[in-house]
Amino acid sequence: MKYVLDSSVALKWVLAEADSARAVRLRDEYKNGVHTLLAPDISLPEIANGLASAERQGRIKTGESAVLLLDVVRTAPTIHATPPLLLRAMALAIATRRAVYDCAYLALAETEGCELVTADDQFARGLRPAYPFIVSLAALP
Repeated sequence: MKYVLDSSVALKWVLAEADSARAVRLRDEYKNGVHTLLAPDISLPEIANGLASAERQGRIKTGESAVLLLDVVRTAPTIHATPPLLLRAMALAIATRRAVYDCAYLALAETEGCELVTADDQFARGLRPAYPFIVSLAALP
């Protein structure tokens, strides 16, 4: 199966959160060739930001964010350039009243004809009626 993976899922590879086990299983299946995972290039700065926030909040130890980022980068999804997605992402953002960077994932899933997996349940619930290829991480087996 081919999936676009948003940064909320990749963060769960290294941060102990709800549904982390599902995210790790998806990563393990990707590493074993069961799935193809894709992401726009903005995902890596978003993941780095999430890890920096976790460190600032004391959810992880000081200095651990760099180690965890390297772990994510080693098994990162296949990265796609964001600029070719921007016009469609912007149109989606205007139509859905969502952020352009969130809609870059949606635009990539449209372009690739695959599902978008997200741990952002509000995003999934809000957009799934119009974009049924959005799948909540919690809904994965």
